[in-house]
Amino acid sequence: MTASRPQELPAIIDIEASGFGAGSYPIEVGYYLPGGEMYCSLIRPEPGWTHWDSGAEKVHGVSREILQQHGKPAAEVAGHLNRKFRGQTLYSDAWGADYAWLGRLYDAVDLVPSFRLKDLREILGDCEMTNWHATRAAVELRLQLRRHRASGDARTLFETFAETRKRCRPDWNI
Repeated sequence: MTASRPQELPAIIDIEASGFGAGSYPIEVGYYLPGGEMYCSLIRPEPGWTHWDSGAEKVHGVSREILQQHGKPAAEVAGHLNRKFRGQTLYSDAWGADYAWLGRLYDAVDLVPSFRLKDLREILGDCEMTNWHATRAAVELRLQLRRHRASGDARTLFETFAETRKRCRPDWNI
């Protein structure tokens, strides 16, 4: 893949959801930015967001009760993302699913994202794609994150990107 590559590190977003497929909705949004800024927020389900997959709950460890108690309103989360990323591009490793879940979030509160969401693979070269899985495993081992949560996943993706880019393009300054 020979896509244009930004000279800076990308902003990474990750979304956890109530499950997969029709009816699933976002339950948590997290991002990790160049410079180390990190954000994570649970999202209180909107009326009508009823789909729940117990298998997904086992992966992310967030129950519906936790969302009701600690989740922020969807409008607050969408507003934060719009203010923070107006005109910018965010990258996701699960673009199809994350795009759908962001759509569900924004539709629920009658807003439109002020930023673009792109697939992280668009900015990976062949060498980076080849080394991605091994590098990600090494990053996960080094970070020792205990929970499968959106901000931790975004950080893992960010650091995997930086390490593969550095390995594949030693002249690249990060």
